[in-house]
Amino acid sequence: MTQTQTESKLYTFDEFIEWYPENSGKRYELRRGMIFEMPKPTGTHSDVSGFIAGILFLEILRLKFPYSIPKERVVKVENASYEPDVIVIDKNQVANKENRWKKESIITSL
Repeated sequence: MTQTQTESKLYTFDEFIEWYPENSGKRYELRRGMIFEMPKPTGTHSDVSGFIAGILFLEILRLKFPYSIPKERVVKVENASYEPDVIVIDKNQVANKENRWKKESIITSL
């Protein structure tokens, strides 16, 4: 993990999202106002997260829950932001409570 911040400035969540480079192929996290570049997952890590997502997806279908497992997502938790390997969201909750979801794949209020 490499801290990528080049200034002494601490970033807010919105500043972090504005800063976040599109199509860079890299992942970043915001922790206590500082931006960190995250290492790419290993093959084994990707296999495990893919397996977990697949099992969860089958259960969502079987139980007919209004859930999804988005591929792209940024999650804000208190004073941090990260991209979890797997997340299950309630589509109804996101539609009703998360204004940024449709436009930016961002979860801040759930």
